[in-house]
Amino acid sequence: MPSFSYEFPYASKKLPVFASNMVASSQHLAATAGLRMLAKGGNAVDAAIAAAVAITVVEPTMNGIGADAFCILWDGTNLVGLNASGHSPALMTPDRYEGQANMPNVGWGSVTTPGAVSLWMELHKRYGKLPFADLFEPGIKYAHDGFRVSYMVARQWESAIDRLKGQESWVKAFLPNGRAPQPGELWKFPDQARTLTMIAESKGEAFYRGELAEMMDKYARETGGALRKEDLAEHKPDWIDPIGLTYRGTTLHEIPPSGQGIAACMALGILENFELAGRDPDGPEVAHLRIEAMKLAFADIYRYVADPRFMEVTPAQMLDKGYLKSRAKLIDPKKAQDFGPGTPKESGTIYLGTADESGMMVSLIQSNYTGFGSGVVVPGTGIALQNRATGFVTKKGHPNEVGPKKRPFHTIIPAFITKDGKPVATFGLMGGAMQPQGHMQVFSRIVDYGQNPQAAIDAGRWRVHETDGTVWTEDHFPAATATGLEERGHKITRTGWPSFAFGSSQIIWRFPDGGPYLGASESRRDGAAVGF
Repeated sequence: MPSFSYEFPYASKKLPVFASNMVASSQHLAATAGLRMLAKGGNAVDAAIAAAVAITVVEPTMNGIGADAFCILWDGTNLVGLNASGHSPALMTPDRYEGQANMPNVGWGSVTTPGAVSLWMELHKRYGKLPFADLFEPGIKYAHDGFRVSYMVARQWESAIDRLKGQESWVKAFLPNGRAPQPGELWKFPDQARTLTMIAESKGEAFYRGELAEMMDKYARETGGALRKEDLAEHKPDWIDPIGLTYRGTTLHEIPPSGQGIAACMALGILENFELAGRDPDGPEVAHLRIEAMKLAFADIYRYVADPRFMEVTPAQMLDKGYLKSRAKLIDPKKAQDFGPGTPKESGTIYLGTADESGMMVSLIQSNYTGFGSGVVVPGTGIALQNRATGFVTKKGHPNEVGPKKRPFHTIIPAFITKDGKPVATFGLMGGAMQPQGHMQVFSRIVDYGQNPQAAIDAGRWRVHETDGTVWTEDHFPAATATGLEERGHKITRTGWPSFAFGSSQIIWRFPDGGPYLGASESRRDGAAVGF
């Protein structure tokens, strides 16, 4: 490899892309995989599945075959949601975690039933146009013949070593040379190519009721895991109605709990009680109001959000505008505060988007949760299992307490924007607890200030950080605004570039009256918006 210095000392701006058929993804090879399906005559669903399959190969640091997934799509007539997150295994009982203050982040104790493959299956069954196996061709080729590892993926790979170096199966699969691949290095994964071929040829059945399910069951039994072939066979994704909140005339839609998307809607519902027009979109006044609204939303979701069968309140109660107005009254425009949860009353990773010239639009997110996930890689398969059980809590009696056959609190949240009941945009921003914060910041910039989608996702971001309670700001966040936040009592942590803490966004915006789409892709990752 050339002995380049991978320093990037100069500012670089992306410009939006305009086309009648569009794919936007955090990894350019996945985006082109989806575009190939559109060029073959496929629709937006075919493109989304192809991109989702390919990205398990080309961005394994963020997702994999053993991931979970969700999507929201406009099918040409209706807005529908699909929840393919897995339930905890039947053997995942609270006594397994007795005496532990928190759920584990690695190993079998963090694994729930993987659902991403079921999303590919179900989407294709209802909406697919091309043969199912065709959608796997790019991903299988990347895995079998290899692909050149991109800069950000190489950085992510290297950063995962400290957390996962004790997981033997991960080390064997992903560090075969004793190190992470370098930028531009060729990476091949024949085990993953074989597994994707089996899934393609069986239309997914091999994963949930066939040879791959047997291999996962066998390895779990041998190494102390709770996952069984019965858990896999019982898994099914759920078609659901997205939730939404209309903010100043434009509606943000999210997947309902157990996902955290409701936090973005709640924060907007709180923010709507303040007039932002005429204030600097990058100034400390607006940043403070957004941060405080987000903190209020987080206080509620960490108390109440869980598998909906176990929640004490409903999403409608949490989104009631009267309730959100009462929460807004707690905000002091001049002072940062620590908020506890309210009492709602009766009343109410990787991300990609695709769109085709017929008007179908897909917003899809797929994730292992923490980087490569649990560090459990089923030998001979390339299946890196997610660590979604980390989203449970061990607190007795909490609605999100770990237990069998439950969906944990979920961070990955695809979004969709409508106005007056008409589709406007596929929208997502991956990155753990950053996701609803990014949704709110980007959405507010577009709606409150008319910023175009590329500018809105390029702007400097903040993050109310879940680990240390400070507000993290990225390197190009305005220094004067950070100082203004400190003057209001916020504790600020300034970060350097590159930082993976502020998420990665992709937007496909639909022009009215049958016009083209605008595609915007995140500058913080290796992604691209591509179209024709």
